[in-house]
Amino acid sequence: MKTLITPAEAVTLAFGTGEYVAPEAIAEADIAAAERRYIVPVVGRKLHARLAEGGYAEFTAEYLAAPVALWTRVLVQPRLDVHSGQCGTVAPNPDGAEPATDAQCLRLMQSLRTKARTLVRLAAEHLAQNAERFPEYDPEENILKTCTIHGNYIEIR
Repeated sequence: MKTLITPAEAVTLAFGTGEYVAPEAIAEADIAAAERRYIVPVVGRKLHARLAEGGYAEFTAEYLAAPVALWTRVLVQPRLDVHSGQCGTVAPNPDGAEPATDAQCLRLMQSLRTKARTLVRLAAEHLAQNAERFPEYDPEENILKTCTIHGNYIEIR
């Protein structure tokens, strides 16, 4: 499965300093799911395929790597917050730490989504301003051109 970033890059870009998550906790399938759900509808299938082959590496590094990592974290964070085993599903409670409250988890997820959406919009703006450099890009496939959510407002064009 070809993805725009590796699990190690996802961990580096999506988790802050002091937050340790092993790269093995994120699978390539997690990254592929994030790309399919949040990136492909903006850049289109053809451009995404070219990017996955290594094309436009500078664009990927500068504009897409961070939002892919953040969207990947959004998808895997609930799985990281609980552990499943033979005794069922449990929340981790290491010595000297307390699990985050529901409100704290909600604020974290909202923050991650806001940052990821903003970075995807930045990438989309770059594509629109430089469409001639990306022949695989079809603006008609960019969902942000037809539907955008601004806070509590939905804009449909």
